[in-house]
Amino acid sequence: MKQKISEQTIGILPQTEVQAVKKKGKELRVGIPRELGEGENRVVLTPEAIRLLSFNGIQVCVETDAGKSAHFSDRAYSEAGAKVVYSAKEALEQEIVLKVDPPTAEEIEHMKPGSTLISALQVGKQESGYFHALNQKRITGLSFEHLEDKVGGMPVVRAMSEIAGSSVMQIAAHYLSSAHKGKGVLLGGITGVPPTEVVIIGAGTVAEYAARTGLGLGASIKIFDNQLYKLRRIKQLLGQQVYTSTIDSVGLAQALREADVVIGALRAEKGRNKLVVTEEMVAEMRPGSVIIDVSIDQGGCIETSELTTHLNPTFEKYEVLHYGVPNIPSRVPQTASIALSNIFTPILLQMQDLGGAEEMIFNYRWFLKGIYTYRGSLTNAYLGRVFGLPHKELQLLLAARY
Repeated sequence: MKQKISEQTIGILPQTEVQAVKKKGKELRVGIPRELGEGENRVVLTPEAIRLLSFNGIQVCVETDAGKSAHFSDRAYSEAGAKVVYSAKEALEQEIVLKVDPPTAEEIEHMKPGSTLISALQVGKQESGYFHALNQKRITGLSFEHLEDKVGGMPVVRAMSEIAGSSVMQIAAHYLSSAHKGKGVLLGGITGVPPTEVVIIGAGTVAEYAARTGLGLGASIKIFDNQLYKLRRIKQLLGQQVYTSTIDSVGLAQALREADVVIGALRAEKGRNKLVVTEEMVAEMRPGSVIIDVSIDQGGCIETSELTTHLNPTFEKYEVLHYGVPNIPSRVPQTASIALSNIFTPILLQMQDLGGAEEMIFNYRWFLKGIYTYRGSLTNAYLGRVFGLPHKELQLLLAARY
């Protein structure tokens, strides 16, 4: 039966006829507010994902222009079955709120008590007041950074790391060019000309994809990490011999002196990253060289690194260009948005089948690991230590349900 739209209807209502599908429990209501963070261009769900969710009885409310920076129009969302609204408040009042950046204090004010927030946490930017605000409204918080999948992987971290790793070589090539005040070096290698020297610190996903791109261009790659199993694994994944080494001050300093590009790709396992490149090492690098510290959002692994933005991405120190933008995947927002949508669409479908986000926590241990606040309590021990806040074990809170 076609929907009747009154003249007083606020917002753009779904234009498709969505077939009703019987589900367990109540229908999910999901809100997608427009991102407010500077340079944040991603959106968590694409129109195509919303088409599938709508077909399965999930109602999605999208704030106008939420997908504009990723080149997804309001009309595309409306035709896919979303309700497009003109106020962030209406999107934030839904049962489940999906966004990229963590919400501001004002956004939390608009959220309904007992609702569920799924977003990045960005610990380095948070203060204790953020957790107090969520707990005061008994909001369940799930972070991108801690979410695991059924096999123990970290799907959001992995996807964004793949994009960041593939992007850093493009960024380096951009700033090595004399058109952008670089030293006029082609990233890669051609016949008769020595290849560009690239040093990658870290041997995780970012390093893997950066090395693949660099090798494809003909660059000389050196990878440093203190975990031997990671160095063995990345050589196997790359399928060819590359220079690898553990991190020591002498060997790393020598490699840095010869480098055209340095990529900081160490990921902190617990807390802030360790600084492995000192200011003295940077001072001895070639003038015009480029440093891209991908781990800057966790404090960085290079002493001279500083946070920058997409509007002002670089600065110079010791005649070395530094790039310290924390959300590199936002440079390619459509690709990144599709990747996020691929992760969260099946999760929302599972929620619908079970009857809500809380049932996901009870039924799936991998989902539970992403939770950091639950019904008024901080449930992550590490966050409790960092911010000096009391925490409760989530397993005990769940047991109390019975």
